[in-house]
Amino acid sequence: MRPQVLIIGCGFGGLEAARALAHADVDITVVDKTNHHLFQPLLYQVATAGLSAPSIAAPIRHLFRRQRNVTTLLGEVVGLDAQARTATLKDGAMLRWDHLIVAAGATHSYFGRDDWATFAPGLKTLQDAFEIRRRVLLAYEAAEREDDPARRAALLQFVVVGGGPTGVELAGTFAEIARHTLPGEFRRIDPRQARVLLVEGSPRVLQAMPEALSERAREQLTALGVEVKLGARVTGIDAEGLDITTADGPQRLHSRCVVWAAGVAASPLGRVLASATGCALDRAGRVVVEPDLSLKGFAAIQVIGDLASAQSHVPGREPRPVPGVSPGAKQMGRHAAANLRRTLAGQATLPFRYRDYGNLATIGRNSAVVDLGTPAGPLRFSGYFAWLFWLFAHVYFLIGFRNRFVVLLDWAWAYWTHDRHARVVSEANPGRDAPV
Repeated sequence: MRPQVLIIGCGFGGLEAARALAHADVDITVVDKTNHHLFQPLLYQVATAGLSAPSIAAPIRHLFRRQRNVTTLLGEVVGLDAQARTATLKDGAMLRWDHLIVAAGATHSYFGRDDWATFAPGLKTLQDAFEIRRRVLLAYEAAEREDDPARRAALLQFVVVGGGPTGVELAGTFAEIARHTLPGEFRRIDPRQARVLLVEGSPRVLQAMPEALSERAREQLTALGVEVKLGARVTGIDAEGLDITTADGPQRLHSRCVVWAAGVAASPLGRVLASATGCALDRAGRVVVEPDLSLKGFAAIQVIGDLASAQSHVPGREPRPVPGVSPGAKQMGRHAAANLRRTLAGQATLPFRYRDYGNLATIGRNSAVVDLGTPAGPLRFSGYFAWLFWLFAHVYFLIGFRNRFVVLLDWAWAYWTHDRHARVVSEANPGRDAPV
């Protein structure tokens, strides 16, 4: 009987691991809570009505239709037995494994204030994107009907909490929607009067970028019409807005549409792993792994992607933390597969080495910042050419030719017309409070 490999999660890491084992003499089971692989770097485009969901997502079964050693299951793993080598699904089904690769990803972190989630949704899934899009568009609809000037101003004030790539991208696009997409479509309000605020607790946006690029990003956001509040700590969020504390003291921001992009926490499966194996978790709930991405005392279990607290091991250098970005997850997926092959061949596993190719972030139309690592040294630039580089890099890494073609077509149309074709919303989600 061939070794049974169980891969939990089909994000970037899980997908790469399964593909890297395409010709291995193993049987693979891929389990995911959704039926699709999601290209998360462009998820904000769905949230802001720039792209439709199928443009950045692909059915998992379709991706593996030609890989005969893969079985795909829709399900959520809620229990693990490291000794018996079994995984229990939410519906009670049990899966046996000889080798386990856990790539369950990450979720939102509200820093202990999970009650804020009702009023400030985060952005990790397609459902999150649909909810944010619904709240933004319905805020304009409600403002069109509102007679009270104060309530109308609150409806037309959009606040993004968090100055990382997702927060910067959302804030810049919200400003473009207000100033370029919606004008002329309303009779009682002028969408160009909408305010977009980006609230960041640290002294600058895009902390992972060099300081000069961070400042350039702030300048480009300001040019788009975004009000950037740095050194602003959120102390409360409710249905009417949020409270922040700055160097000038406490402030109240009245807003009926707040989006959370400030914190990331590991998947709850990390705690399940800790209970089953006794492995250590870091402050974010990520699983602390060995240099080869396995768990201490459990060589048959590897953890990759956002769930792993991993380090890059380069000979002659101190180990360095691996950032929680898609290139890191992909590299870990391929490395986990390579080590599994080595284990099956009776060879020693190798430590993981992360290759940092740089960081990209788009701010808005013709605006982006790029920080690349090259053999000749860092290559850093911003503005229009950075935006073009960001655009083609993301199209290149999309899954499938159809998605690449559709995204390019949609972006070209939006560039020349300022139109956003995916502005269709359903009624208020009964599972969440509406902003209006």
